[in-house]
Amino acid sequence: MEHQLDSKKRDVPEEATLEVNNIGGIDETTVSFRQGVTVLSGRNATNRTSLLQAIMAALGSNQVSLKADAAEGSATLEFGDETYRRTLERRNGTIVTDGEPYLEDPELADLFAFLLESNEARQAVARGDDLRELIMRPVDTAAIQSEIEQHEQRKRDLDDQLAELDDLEGRLPDLEAKRTRVTDEIETLEAELEAAQEKLEETNVDVEERREERSELEAKLDDVRETRSEIEHTRDRIETERASIEALEEERDGVEDKLESLSTGDETEISRLEAEIETLQADKADLSEEISQLQSTIQFNEQLLEEPDSFLAETTETDDGPLTDQLLDESETVTCWTCGSSVARDQIETTIEQLRTARQERLEKRSEISADLNDRRETLSSINENRTAYQQTQRRLESIDSEIDRRSDRIEALTEERETLADEIDALEAEIEDLETEEYSGVLDQHKEVNQLEFELERKERTREEIEAEIAEIEARLDDREGLKARREDVTDELTTLRTRIDQIEANAVEAFNEHMENLLETLQYENLDRIWIDRTTREVREGRRKVSKSSFDLKIVRSTDDGAAYEDTIDHLSESEREVTGLVFALAGYLVHDVYETVPVMLLDSLEAIDAERIATLVEYFESYVPYLVVALLEEDAQAVEGGHGVITDI
Repeated sequence: MEHQLDSKKRDVPEEATLEVNNIGGIDETTVSFRQGVTVLSGRNATNRTSLLQAIMAALGSNQVSLKADAAEGSATLEFGDETYRRTLERRNGTIVTDGEPYLEDPELADLFAFLLESNEARQAVARGDDLRELIMRPVDTAAIQSEIEQHEQRKRDLDDQLAELDDLEGRLPDLEAKRTRVTDEIETLEAELEAAQEKLEETNVDVEERREERSELEAKLDDVRETRSEIEHTRDRIETERASIEALEEERDGVEDKLESLSTGDETEISRLEAEIETLQADKADLSEEISQLQSTIQFNEQLLEEPDSFLAETTETDDGPLTDQLLDESETVTCWTCGSSVARDQIETTIEQLRTARQERLEKRSEISADLNDRRETLSSINENRTAYQQTQRRLESIDSEIDRRSDRIEALTEERETLADEIDALEAEIEDLETEEYSGVLDQHKEVNQLEFELERKERTREEIEAEIAEIEARLDDREGLKARREDVTDELTTLRTRIDQIEANAVEAFNEHMENLLETLQYENLDRIWIDRTTREVREGRRKVSKSSFDLKIVRSTDDGAAYEDTIDHLSESEREVTGLVFALAGYLVHDVYETVPVMLLDSLEAIDAERIATLVEYFESYVPYLVVALLEEDAQAVEGGHGVITDI
């Protein structure tokens, strides 16, 4: 799993400039960044987090706050030749955003690139949440399943076509044998006809004296021959129509059986499902809005604790000194940004924890609603598909009945035509008998024999032409078989890719986390911490009306005692520093697996104080290898540990 930085620098501008107005605790500022690492250095309450929020705003995130005393704010990012601008406006107690940010959909970046303290990937590791759900959230599994079903149908169609070609190929030997047999019969008839014609010519009759009678007789014989040919042709057409009717009746039996297995759907159930889907969609939208508002409130309060002076309209002098100094001077209270009263820090921290719990509950509720929604959509889709199939089958049945009626009428008309032709033959033969004399009786028999042989010969030749036409059509269709096989192979490969796409994303995520976690633990050298990895397991679960395979990501931790004995531990027993590193590595795995650098070439790091300066420097250096732009907010003493020619911003 290689994701080297050189491959990400393509088409990424060398420099970016950000203008900020009234975001977080910032009144107004302009800063520039270059590719690589940019360190925001300073003590607490110096608007470093606010600047990161401003970057997020310009890139498209909604997890930003407007300055407490401002009605509107903005963030403008000049990135190469392009300019991206985002505005924030306070309306009726909520923040409304507008403009044209860098990202249309910030979900991936919010999860795996904007790694502030409240970042969901970091928090999920710290809380022991479902890591698999989070890593797979950006994947549209419903769309993948729909694509799988479409490819499965295409493969079935191609299989049917190839099976039909196999049947046709199996008919070729019989057709070729039939053609050989008919050809032999034609050769025999040709020989018999030639002999009969020679015999007729040798017959010793006074043709000159009987020319007129013979001419009339021969005309009548020709008429009989032509009429017999017509009646034979009519008989063949009748047989063809009857064969078609038999095939249609057999198809009708199958269609009727299929129709009995289908239904038109219960209108009441359909209406109920549609109403439930609409209600669930509305509930999901409401929950999403609540989650977004809770996240904004959590971030706002976290920033209040970190940078309390950024929420004051101006520095206020008191008898004991500037108010900001009071807030920062080891005070256990903070001025509430809503009512202005003094509130204990631990009370705000408790409130933040309650808000996080409420947000998690709503996330879980939204997942439950999503599952119910998918189940009802699947049921409604199944009913609608069943109804469509019923209507199509009903139309096919009606079409078959109409075709049977049409062909029956055609048989009736052909039968009448055949009877008329038979009457004509009877009349012609009667006329021939009147013309026949004792002298011509032998000639008449010879004419009849030649006439009959010519008729049989024409019929056999027509049969051979039909056989040869059928053979040519089959051979032409068989020429397409290799193309059909190639298409089926392509569809099969695409199906395999689709079916394994979700599995591959999960496997890549686990591989990325385990690889980077191993690399960093070796470098960071946490005492007694031997290994942290994700163990991916699969189990059968019921989803709606079917069983599906579902994966789970279990975070495994192995420590060792002083005497070297290894034992398994839990996330709860990790130090704060170890948890933070684990969360950051998990976010990095998501960043790489989902190719987030192709969506946004920026990663933001904040709230690393739980990690010591030397390890922070190692982390920054490691992350720098995978991100075109890495912006890190650090305390002054931590910033000094980050070596190299990095950009440093101290004045915000």
